[in-house]
Amino acid sequence: MEYEAIEAISTAIDLTPIGYPLAVIGAAMGISFLGQKAAQSIARQPEAGGTIQTVFILGAAFIEVLCLLAFVLVILAG
Repeated sequence: MEYEAIEAISTAIDLTPIGYPLAVIGAAMGISFLGQKAAQSIARQPEAGGTIQTVFILGAAFIEVLCLLAFVLVILAG
C-alpha cells in the first residue's frame, strides 16, 4: 500500500527539470567557495601557491564531474 502511494506521487510530480539546475547552482557555489578559500590561502602563504593551486584544480574537477554525473542522471531519468 505504501509503495503504490509513493509511486503515484513520484509519477505525478516530475522533478527532472528542476534537478539539473539545482546541481549546476550547487557546483557553481562549490567552485566559487573553493576559489575564494584558495585565493585567501595563497594570499596568506604565497610560497605554497603551487600546491594550493593544484589542490584547487583537483577539487574543481571533482565538483565538475559530480555536475556532469547529475546531467547524465537527469538525461537517463527523462
